[in-house]
This record gives sequence, C-alpha cells and structure tokens, in this order.
Amino acid sequence: MNPSRAPIALVIAIAAALTISACGDSTASVVIPETTAATTSTVAPTTTTTSTSTTTTTSTTTTSTTTTTVTLPTPVPPPQDTRSTEPVIELASISIPAIDLESTMFEGIRLTTLDLGPGHWPGTAMPGDLGNVVVAGHRVSKHQVFRYLDQLVPGDEIIFEDAEGRHVYLVDRTEIVEPTALWIIDQTPESTVTLFACHPPGSTAQRIVVFGTLDG
Repeated sequence: MNPSRAPIALVIAIAAALTISACGDSTASVVIPETTAATTSTVAPTTTTTSTSTTTTTSTTTTSTTTTTVTLPTPVPPPQDTRSTEPVIELASISIPAIDLESTMFEGIRLTTLDLGPGHWPGTAMPGDLGNVVVAGHRVSKHQVFRYLDQLVPGDEIIFEDAEGRHVYLVDRTEIVEPTALWIIDQTPESTVTLFACHPPGSTAQRIVVFGTLDG
C-alpha cells in the first residue's frame, strides 16, 4: 500500500461513521431499503337491496238504502145528505190568534155538525200527522168561526190541541176556488192543513180556502 494514501482512507471511514450516527443509526451499518411493490386490492362494492313490502287494504263500504212507504189517509167522499145528523165527537180545540178564533173542532162536515163549530173532514189527517188536515166552518151562520178567514196572511198561526199535544201550523196562502174543487182535500206527504168556508160571506157561489204547513 502506498503509505501516503493510508491517512486519506482513514479520514473517509471516520467521516462516514459520523454521518450515519447523526442519522440515529448506532449500528453503523448501511441499510439498503427494500423496495415493496404496492398491492392494490379491489373490493367489490356490496350492494344492499332493501325490499319494502307494501300491504294494500281494500275497504268495501256497503250502503244500504231503506225505502219507507208512507200510507196517507183516505178522505171519505162528500156526504150526500148534508142535513142528516151524525154523532157529536169532539176531536180537538182550534185557535187562530190573528182573528181571535177559539173553538172546539168536531168530527164531520155535515151542516148539523158545522152548526156546533168547525168540522174535521172524516178520513183526512189528524193534527200533527202526515197528510192534510181538512177543516170546514161557517162564515155567517151559527158560530161564524171562519168569518174572517180572508184576513189571514202568510205566517199566521193555526193551532190545534188534542190528546197528542199542541200542533202549530203556519199559513202559506189563501185561494178562492169553485165548490167542485175537491182537490183541496187531497192528502200530502207533508203535514199540512186546509181550512175552507163559503165565499163571499152569505153566498155559496165559491169557497175560500186557507192552506198551511206544520211549523217545524
């Protein structure tokens, strides 16, 4: 070996040892880093399927329709002998405040009954019931209970009181008809009232007719 080169080699070795110590490696050995290949792992995505179960409930509604048949009263035909007597039957009281009328109502429309007071046409509805309550009365003879029917106006009260209670009808209208107008006794599917008497007062040429409807 060349004696002049020995010191140089020694200096290089000492410098290398110091450098490695400065890096924190006390073993003074050179570690060659191992090259590791990066491994890429492909994870297949997990698909979660949520199953929603829908329950449909079908509700069937059955509508029941009940048909009620109402049998209306059947008026008896007009009497042939208007002067014959008939049993005296008190049915109710009748009052019409607008014309200061208060009287007992009897069953029957013969003149002998009307001489006692207003008469209920047999077979027509009774006060408060379904149908048409038909009542006749005098205007100028005997009690003259229907003398002032022509003064009634819509809304006036016609009041009956009987064993079933108090029945208030309200006047709808007034008409003048011929004596042959039997339609005035026709029965109605509602609770109505018909009052009639001769017209004009003292004559039998026509009839004055007052129509009303049960209040409420």
